[in-house]
Amino acid sequence: MISRSSSLFSRLVAVLALVLAVGAGLLLVAAWASARLAADEAYDRLLVGAALQIAETIASDGRTISVDPPFSAFETLALSPRDRIFYKVVDPADRLLTGDADLGIPVDRARLAAGPLLLDGEHRGQAVRAVVTGRYVPDATQAGFAAVVVAQTREARTQLTRALTVKASVMVLAMSALALGAVAVAVRAALRPLGAIEGVLAARGPNDLQPLGLAAPQEIHLLVASIDHFMGRLSGHVAVMKRFIADAAHQIRTPLTALVAQLDLLSNETDEGRRRDQLARIRARMAELGHLTNQLLNHAMVIHRARSAAFDPVDVAGLARRTLIDAVPQAGDRAIDIGYEGPDEALTIPGDAIALREALANLIHNALKHGARGRLTVRVGRERGRVVVAVEDDGPGIPASEWARVREPFQAATGGTVGSGLGLSIAAEVAAAHGGEMRFEVHSGKGFCVILSLPDGEGRP
Repeated sequence: MISRSSSLFSRLVAVLALVLAVGAGLLLVAAWASARLAADEAYDRLLVGAALQIAETIASDGRTISVDPPFSAFETLALSPRDRIFYKVVDPADRLLTGDADLGIPVDRARLAAGPLLLDGEHRGQAVRAVVTGRYVPDATQAGFAAVVVAQTREARTQLTRALTVKASVMVLAMSALALGAVAVAVRAALRPLGAIEGVLAARGPNDLQPLGLAAPQEIHLLVASIDHFMGRLSGHVAVMKRFIADAAHQIRTPLTALVAQLDLLSNETDEGRRRDQLARIRARMAELGHLTNQLLNHAMVIHRARSAAFDPVDVAGLARRTLIDAVPQAGDRAIDIGYEGPDEALTIPGDAIALREALANLIHNALKHGARGRLTVRVGRERGRVVVAVEDDGPGIPASEWARVREPFQAATGGTVGSGLGLSIAAEVAAAHGGEMRFEVHSGKGFCVILSLPDGEGRP
């Protein structure tokens, strides 16, 4: 029994929502990184501009170096009222010229000639963004680069980063919501053919096993084809069952009616001799009914195994010998020469041992009951890459005009003793299930022969 779980629509939407959520998360991280970079770039330009303005005021009179930081350099940075600004200027000998002596931003003198250097640092317990630039002083007592360090706290940068991130996040989340809605609509539309299949199946009656006949998209075409194939197989099984039940009811009804009539006659019979004759006829009728019932069940078993049983290696020669030995008592008191001709070694084919034994047993039973007068021979051998099992008797056989008809169920040969007409049908169906055939031959001077020709190959045909 298949347990009911969450719908395919819900599972698909949930998976796609998870994918969108992961994508949105990655976009939010990227948006935050981009916003921080944009904020740093905007404020770094102001920071570098202030440092360069201060550096331009560095001068030397040959003995001392002076600096006069312009007010405009700090005015631009003061646009961020929440930020604090720190600076210092040192001469080529690292002596403080002006500014905060405790500003601990390192100065890499080997790097001063390359231009302004931006870096992150910390001052008085606060995170700062700093720029270090230099101005060469050639006519000082000690020629070299004077260094300018300007630092700014990160409040304004953080606020701008947050604002840009929020705006980007709103856009990302809005687009994700729209995408999820579009995904839900698309999934619902894509699953509509499955709903059509469900509707067609729900509207069908229990006996309607015709193909669905739906035009399905390529992605579910295999599903529809599989359902149609299953319907076809199920229809075949149901047809076989219906035929079997109808045939069984028809075939059993007649002997049962005759048996009831004979029992009625027996209950009113007073003559002892005629009572014994009627009892003998009842026993014979019961034996025929038992044999018919067994053959009906065997026929149903053969049909079922032909569709479901797996093939295994079967020694046909050994199977024929055992089946013939078991059938010897069926000859009764008649003087019938029963013989076997075949190899002593195994003659193996892939097949169903139970079905093959049933087919051979029915051929031997038919020969003993309806054909053999004084001789019955079972021969096993190879013939052009096939394994051949022949049951030959010295009886009159079946007229060639009836060879096709007697292969069908309940079609007994005319002119012989009464039979169920199932033995040859069972043998023919077993041969067909093995990829072989059943044929008839008349051997001049020997009698009539029924032959099972089976493929001598590996695997099921």
